[in-house]
Amino acid sequence: MVWQPSKPGAFGRRRTESGFTLIELMVVVVILGILAAVVVPRVMDRPEQARITAARNDIQAIKSALDMYRLDNHRYPTTDQGIEALAEEPSSPPEPPNWNGYLDKVPTDPWGHPYRYLNPGKHGDVDVFSLGPDGRKGGDDDIGSWEL
Repeated sequence: MVWQPSKPGAFGRRRTESGFTLIELMVVVVILGILAAVVVPRVMDRPEQARITAARNDIQAIKSALDMYRLDNHRYPTTDQGIEALAEEPSSPPEPPNWNGYLDKVPTDPWGHPYRYLNPGKHGDVDVFSLGPDGRKGGDDDIGSWEL
C-alpha cells in the first residue's frame, strides 16, 4: 500500500510558471555590458605592462650574469663580444681565462628583439637595454639597466 495525500497540494502550494522575464534578462545584459565597458580597457593595457616587467627582469638577470662573468674573468665582455659571451665562450680577444656558462641561451626581449649591450656604458660600467616595443634606438620606451 502506497500512501497518497488526501488532497492535491497537501505538501504546499502548487508552483506556477517559473523563469526570468524578458525585462530581468535585459537588465542583466545591460549590467554586464557596463561592466565590460569599464573593465576591458583596463585589462587590455596589462599585457604591455607585463612585457615591460618581463624585460626589466631579464635585464636584471643579464646584469647579474655579467657581474658573475666579471668576478671570474676580472672584466666584462667587450661590446663586440656582447651578451653572447655569457652563453658561448668568446673566441675573440680578450679571451676569458675562467669562463663558465653564465646563461643557457641569449634571451630576446618580450617584443622579439635582441637585448643590447655596451661596454663601457653611457650610464655605468656596462649598459644592458631593450629598445622597447617600437624596436628603435633612443625612444622614450627604451628599458635599461640604468633604471634598475
